[in-house]
Amino acid sequence: MADITAAAPRRRARRLNLRLWLPLLWLGAVALAAIFAPLVAPQDPLMQDLMLERLPPAFMDGSEPGYWLGTDSLGRDVLSRMIHGARIALFVSLVAATATCLFGAALGLVAGYFGGWWDRVISRLVDIWMAFPPVLFAVLLVAVIGTGLTSVIAAIALIDWTRFARVIRAETMVQARMDYVDSARIGGARRLTTLISEILPNVLPSIIALLMLEMGIAVIVEAILSFVNLSISSDDPTWGSMIAEGRNAIHFAWWVLLFPLIALFLTVLSFSTLGEGLKQRFDPVLQ
Repeated sequence: MADITAAAPRRRARRLNLRLWLPLLWLGAVALAAIFAPLVAPQDPLMQDLMLERLPPAFMDGSEPGYWLGTDSLGRDVLSRMIHGARIALFVSLVAATATCLFGAALGLVAGYFGGWWDRVISRLVDIWMAFPPVLFAVLLVAVIGTGLTSVIAAIALIDWTRFARVIRAETMVQARMDYVDSARIGGARRLTTLISEILPNVLPSIIALLMLEMGIAVIVEAILSFVNLSISSDDPTWGSMIAEGRNAIHFAWWVLLFPLIALFLTVLSFSTLGEGLKQRFDPVLQ
């Protein structure tokens, strides 16, 4: 009986390590490929050759050496375009998610700890903002302010800060009732100091989990915007534009759609799984 009881925590620890390392391996590989894209990509992602259009992947008959995942309708290498597309996806996710996190978490901390009219104003603003469908709102914003990476990042940051504000506000309200906060106040700590030094470290696991989730959402939103040609130039490789092109050729060149779709799915899943794993690893309540 004691052996079974002792084995349970080890099994949980192994599952937790698996949830951390598997997404880290995938995201690390994608990040390295994105950083060193000019060195890693086997071909020029913009080079067109109609003599090589719709070549199948290397494991199928009729393939050509050097085109490991085949080519699209313009003879461009699918693998090279996926690698360069990863640069755009990761850049947008990192910048947009960080901006969203900083803004939304700051408002959530202020609303949850100070309460009063701070809480009422921020909560009403969140309610109004969440009344708009997020994806349609992003499409509208990009259509109004123009296409480009800056517009995509701004649209993602403007539509998704409410997620951080609501969750962090609730977490902060719970932490603000804890005894350690009362002890800090009795000890003479100022309210802002208590918020930063006492409450923030305890809500940080939730912020990290939300940040990872937001990075995955940012990848999806960027893919949606590029799918409808509202991201960067249509000539530049993005996963969304590759999926849009592959949709029209799925019956005779399925690889153009499938491989970027798999990359998008695994990247979003890895961000989500990594966020949950980090929260379980560092949240003292879940230990």
